Amino acid sequence: MSDLLALLVALPLVGALLPLVLGARRPGLARATTAALLLGQVALALVVAALVAAGGPLSYVVGGLPAAVGIGLLVDRVSAAFVLLVAVAGAGLYLGARADATGPGDSLWLLLVAGLTGVCVTADVFNLYVFLEISGLAAYALVATRRTGTAALAALQYLLVGTVGATFYLLGVGYMYIATGTLAMAELRPALAAVGYGSPLVVAAFAFVVVGLGVKLALFPVHAWKPDAYAAAPADVAALLAALGSTVAGYALVRLTFDVFTVGFLAAVPAARIGLLAAGVAGVAAGGYLTLLQSDVRRLFAYSSILQFGLVLLGVGLATATAVLAALVLLVANALAKGGLYVATGTLARDGATTVAGYAGRARDRPAVAASVAVALTSLVGLPPTVGFAGKWLLALAAVEAGAWVVASVVLASTMVSLAYAGRVVERLYLGEGGDARVPPAATDGGADAGPGRRAVATVAVVAVALVALGLGSTLLVDWLAPVVEVWI
Repeated sequence: MSDLLALLVALPLVGALLPLVLGARRPGLARATTAALLLGQVALALVVAALVAAGGPLSYVVGGLPAAVGIGLLVDRVSAAFVLLVAVAGAGLYLGARADATGPGDSLWLLLVAGLTGVCVTADVFNLYVFLEISGLAAYALVATRRTGTAALAALQYLLVGTVGATFYLLGVGYMYIATGTLAMAELRPALAAVGYGSPLVVAAFAFVVVGLGVKLALFPVHAWKPDAYAAAPADVAALLAALGSTVAGYALVRLTFDVFTVGFLAAVPAARIGLLAAGVAGVAAGGYLTLLQSDVRRLFAYSSILQFGLVLLGVGLATATAVLAALVLLVANALAKGGLYVATGTLARDGATTVAGYAGRARDRPAVAASVAVALTSLVGLPPTVGFAGKWLLALAAVEAGAWVVASVVLASTMVSLAYAGRVVERLYLGEGGDARVPPAATDGGADAGPGRRAVATVAVVAVALVALGLGSTLLVDWLAPVVEVWI
């Protein structure tokens, strides 16, 4: 059954041709085909996760070639969780939030899902670069589908910055290959140790890989592309990118740090660990400050991601089992919350509300959307009973266990800052005056809107339920991830 791993990538990758071919003459069939492919991807991801749960990691080499030269694929419990996240988010957002489905646009959507899935299942550092580029090119084009000057400029900026990030990552891959003569992750692990963690080649490789993926993550100070892209993209595209784009790059950073370079590298090269922690602190501080300055809601949520990924980097830098689990849980929590929030911004934008001030009184017209926004923001703040609380609790616990009091203080401060910006949004939604007259009766939560507005309301409600359900079941999530993390650490 390990050949299912190749199908995980091949289904959306090859299937992306169908909407492009059908879109011009049979747009309805093209949309149905895209939906069927995405639902098929969810089914495949569920089957693969079940197989991993029953029998352990699955591996596959395309064409049966040796792993050192072939295209190796691997799914363990951690990668299975992110494969499932990509599949469910890709299908859920398409069915629940896609407002202007077109043949070319749907093809790009499928390519993005294929590329991100490939990042999660690849066992080869070069092919990880290839999949990053597939997903990146699809993302740039999706941002530009809004067909405005602002979107075109944001897409160009996204392309240029993304290319720089990919170049840095590829340089890191080159240094790894020069040092070891292999690109397979399983072979790199002992080979890098044999070369010596203090080798300039190994240290340079790590630095370039982290910087390259840091650009994809939009870590401070290479973050400026994200708010522009997310503000300019169509609402459904912004939701997809916010949920998955940087999340999968974060997964790649965790995977490469602990499964390839290993915790031994961080112990042998203290400067690398200190650099990760410093970048995490800077991300939390800068992200929090910039978030508090925003009035446009889409930009506010984009800047809050910088804070969230700063916390993820702190988990990577602490490099304990509890901290790495915290980083993984925070990635999942942020993906769900941001996906739901950007769907909600699209729904409220149809009412003319795009700023924090414009959200005044929206809860009276759209109670389900407002409640879902409040739950998602609660998760970002890190309050129970949401999954965001589980992630922050684990990170704070890891900091205390390691005696990293500065990190513990930063985690606490991030909660206060998040509470400030989230409270501002929720306060305007529920206590702000005005707004009722701007919403047509058919567009309210209980109205007769059968279009994307009503589907979007259902989508944000499902996300809110998922955030609480994962929070209440966070022990199960941690238990699922823990066996792999314990092997890493």
